[in-house]
Amino acid sequence: MSTSDFDPARRASSGHDVRQAREITGHLSWLDTITGTALGVLACASGIYTYLGVSSLLDENGALSFLAAAAFSIAVSVAIFVFWSYMMRIFPAVRTVRARVGMFLAMCVGSLFIVAMSSWLNAAALAGSAAVEQHLAKTVQDYQDALEQANLIAVSGQSLERDVARMRQTLEDLSEQEAAGDLSGLAGRGAVFRILRQKSEELRGLEAQIAAQGPQVEGVFDEGNAILSRMRALTVETGAVEGRSVLFSEEAVRLAGLIATLRQLSVAPLVDRSAQDLSAVVVVPELDQRSDVASGQQATIDAVLVAIAQRAETLALAAQAVMALPAPPDTTYTPISTADAVIRYAGDFIPSWAGAIAIDLLPGVLVMIIAVAQGAVRSAEARVPIEDTMTLAELRAAVAALREVEDGVPPRAQKLPPPAKSSDPPEAT
Repeated sequence: MSTSDFDPARRASSGHDVRQAREITGHLSWLDTITGTALGVLACASGIYTYLGVSSLLDENGALSFLAAAAFSIAVSVAIFVFWSYMMRIFPAVRTVRARVGMFLAMCVGSLFIVAMSSWLNAAALAGSAAVEQHLAKTVQDYQDALEQANLIAVSGQSLERDVARMRQTLEDLSEQEAAGDLSGLAGRGAVFRILRQKSEELRGLEAQIAAQGPQVEGVFDEGNAILSRMRALTVETGAVEGRSVLFSEEAVRLAGLIATLRQLSVAPLVDRSAQDLSAVVVVPELDQRSDVASGQQATIDAVLVAIAQRAETLALAAQAVMALPAPPDTTYTPISTADAVIRYAGDFIPSWAGAIAIDLLPGVLVMIIAVAQGAVRSAEARVPIEDTMTLAELRAAVAALREVEDGVPPRAQKLPPPAKSSDPPEAT
């Protein structure tokens, strides 16, 4: 035996390693008694939430749907329990780097499968109703934007009434001037007067149509806001979200119809067509060419037509500016399941997703803890000589075996072969 075996510092370090290895081994032995139970509880909890998530996807509530959801949730619970049981037993036991990397990749792939078949359904059970309410709230906002944009276009069209009234008043003033003889030089209600009156009456009729649609626009917009209020109330009411979604869908259909009506109430296209007809369609009275004033009347009529065309172009440009406003977006409410809502609005429910994934992947942390602990035990035992790791029973057995060897007696653990049988008599000595 070398003198280094009696080095006090080395013996103290060896004793520390032995105590550390035995302490960790004792903890692992105790934890192993509760690990299976804890893993089973986690698997059952995940299976329950998976059942709730699957049930939200099934349209029917009969016995077959119950069996289907129960079978899937039980299969998920068993898969989670078996997978993590494999990992907890095999992963810490492998020692080579290649084996560790292979087991880690297998654990990552299995974790992805667990998330795919269980975690998203758990999230649907945890935050499914809230996600559907989020979908309802977003739909309300979309409908509100569409209603406000449609009302903006309609109100902008109503504002063209002032342009029409101003143009009508201008033509009426010109007709009064013509009647007094201040326009063409001839007092009376001749051809120029009749043309000006003809166009002013057309504008008066257009102005009346625009004014008649004003109360309709206001009424439709007020009714749309009332529907939006009911839809917001349905979003935040208590109770099952499925029933509220049905009522919400009915209100959404009514609101979509009101938005379409409001778009049709815009008078901008009517004003644009009327402005084009204002200059294009003119009934010019036939002038008496024998009269000396015919040429003067014709020149005045031409000047009036040019003025009307210019005013009509200005009115058409104003109407086209209203028509160029962005159309309200096409908004349609689409009912959505809790699972689809959780996926679509995943960013708004990160805590629920974290909880749903954690309940499935928490055993992975336990696997890593066990692997590190067993690695520490093996590392500590590798630095300790064999004689320092022997227990008292092993030492007694070794001493007994040594004494038997020294006394020439075969060890009790070794069995001698039975003597060979022979029919020959023993030889004489």
